[in-house]
Amino acid sequence: MKSYTINEINEILEGELVGDTSQQICGPEELEKAGNNHISFIGNKKYVHLWETSKACAAIVDEKLEIEPGLNRALIKVKNADLAMAKLLEVFDPGSPQFDTDTHSTAVVHESATIGKDCKIGAGCYVGKDVVLGDAVVLFPNVTILDETKIGNGTVIWPGTVIRERCEIGSYCIFHINVSIGADGFGYRPAEDGRGLVKIPQIGNVVIGNGVEIGANSCVDRGKFSSTIIGDGCKIDNLVQIAHNCILGRSCIMAGNSGLAGSVTLGDGVIIGGSASIVDHLTIHSGAVVGGGSGVMSDVPPGKTVLGYPARDARDMLRQWVAMRKLV
Repeated sequence: MKSYTINEINEILEGELVGDTSQQICGPEELEKAGNNHISFIGNKKYVHLWETSKACAAIVDEKLEIEPGLNRALIKVKNADLAMAKLLEVFDPGSPQFDTDTHSTAVVHESATIGKDCKIGAGCYVGKDVVLGDAVVLFPNVTILDETKIGNGTVIWPGTVIRERCEIGSYCIFHINVSIGADGFGYRPAEDGRGLVKIPQIGNVVIGNGVEIGANSCVDRGKFSSTIIGDGCKIDNLVQIAHNCILGRSCIMAGNSGLAGSVTLGDGVIIGGSASIVDHLTIHSGAVVGGGSGVMSDVPPGKTVLGYPARDARDMLRQWVAMRKLV
């Protein structure tokens, strides 16, 4: 088990050490659950009162907060407690599961596939015809990569993920458990005779940039024609739906249970809150924010924050909610 002194941790975080503790610190923990060999963090004044009763021997705290360390306890003051804790979590990370062999004996790799240097292919994986894997790609067990897909260097794909044919995946992406990339878009039209529905073929693909992370059980559907595109640095939470022919700019964030209908465009840096829904063929311009649970039915201008169902300017919606409460 890894352990560090408070001075060693402070050297890593480059903060201001206030107080001291003789305890060896074996890991980070929440204030209310911490033992005397844990370090915790306080990034907001509403949690300061928990420090007094916490058993943690140390805490990372925002430098603006007024708080005293106490006996045999220490504080590391930093500009951003969340980012400092993220850095510390990397130090205590026990690491990913290890592979005994580069390619497991039960994996099926088509003879035409191109496999880069230092790739790892786990048990039960399938790598199809003319697939190209860059260097240091990791496929954990039971990953399926179908024909003609290309995956860039250093991408990590966790168990159960399926990437369908002809998709293009960038470098240093992370796809978590049971992600679906390139499934058919949802396209049907009533049959001419009025009996049943006609499926619209989906012959496009998905193109994903570099540094994209997609959470467990999320889906990115292929384009009806051309591509569904996810820009560099986008972060997608669990249980997110991105429909056919959507285009996401750089560094967009989509929280859990949110969804984009077909042909939605997000500019750079757009944030979509949890359970928000976006109607098809809309544009959410760069820097806009959609509040959790909102239903967006019209384009959102750059930098605008919208909220509610149907979504409108967040300040207007909040004033409306206050007014409605006064009527009760």
